[in-house]
Amino acid sequence: MKRDFPIFSRQVNGKPLVYLDNAATTQKPSCVIDAMSDYYSSSNANVHRAVHTLAGEATEGYEACRTLLKQRYNANYAVITSGTTEAINLVAHAWGEHNLTAGDVVVLTEMEHHSDIVPWQMLAERASIELRFVPFTDGELDLEAFKIALEGAKLVCVVHTSNVLGIRNPVEEIIAMSQTVGAKVLLDAAQAVPHELIDFKQIGADFMAFSAHKMCGPTGIGALLISDEAFSQMEPFMGGGDMIQTVTLEGSTYQSNEHRFEAGTPRIAEGFGWAAALEWIAKIDLESHHNRLLAIAKNVADELKRKGMTVYSSLNPGDAAVISFNHPTIHPEDFARLLDAQGIAVRTGHHCAQPLMEKLGVSGTIRASFYLYNDDLDAEIFLSGIDRVLEAMQ
Repeated sequence: MKRDFPIFSRQVNGKPLVYLDNAATTQKPSCVIDAMSDYYSSSNANVHRAVHTLAGEATEGYEACRTLLKQRYNANYAVITSGTTEAINLVAHAWGEHNLTAGDVVVLTEMEHHSDIVPWQMLAERASIELRFVPFTDGELDLEAFKIALEGAKLVCVVHTSNVLGIRNPVEEIIAMSQTVGAKVLLDAAQAVPHELIDFKQIGADFMAFSAHKMCGPTGIGALLISDEAFSQMEPFMGGGDMIQTVTLEGSTYQSNEHRFEAGTPRIAEGFGWAAALEWIAKIDLESHHNRLLAIAKNVADELKRKGMTVYSSLNPGDAAVISFNHPTIHPEDFARLLDAQGIAVRTGHHCAQPLMEKLGVSGTIRASFYLYNDDLDAEIFLSGIDRVLEAMQ
């Protein structure tokens, strides 16, 4: 599979690249790079607004991305955004501003990415809504506390799979519980869609946000899937070109489809690239690779523990192959720099999840995250790199 990815032909610091920062972003296969380059080389034009040939080709290629998203995830509405962050903010503005009033309850968790905390804190300041956070205890969400938090809730926001720990939350159960009290559900699936195929209608969420660059697509583009009922309750929050039907000096009317939430020139080249990524990943047996990578990660985690590391990831069945760990005395950033000197890419810091870091009692972790193109050799090189760091720092 690595042959599909040009970046793996390069070396870093004189060593073959071992890329284990996939929870931050994944690498791009040639088909994605070529699709974006071909658009700029042969079909570059704005979409939706002209009848000339180039505009037709651009529109067809860009809208193919939306069609593929709807087909792959079984959704009637797919708003194309700049990524998961914009998608969640879109819900806060286009749905939250019009359906939540002072005293209404939004339930979140201590595991959320900042992108699923800050927009709701900002809305709470504007609209005086109440935010309740479900605790993370003993490696999992406290579902008993979740039941209590649900009382009077209008919206539940939950991360499907943790970007820090790889933990897959019991989202099916959470959605079912939320529905019993009539609460809408927003699913942050940024770390989920790279590893499993989610049927949006079947899972029963009202909103599902995710990004292309986590699944071998381009940066700068993502999507918000919306249920029919929730879509009917939303109002535009950005005005401009392409989201309108008519504009007069007296007032404007808006598109009735997803375009009503996509003001201005969209991410056209990125749409071409994401369509190519969706077609590429559709050929992959995600479940098989998910199980393979989880097995690799579990073996690596066991070795890290034997080497004296604290490993925070549980790596239970269904979890993503993400290992967050720390050394008792070596600072995570120092550790990562010494790995980088060997061509091994990992991430350090709070991973945009400071409340979860506080819960773990650390300021940050070292994170190694595996994806489709990683294999046993990558794991071996990583563990050998760990040994070299330990030898150098003793």
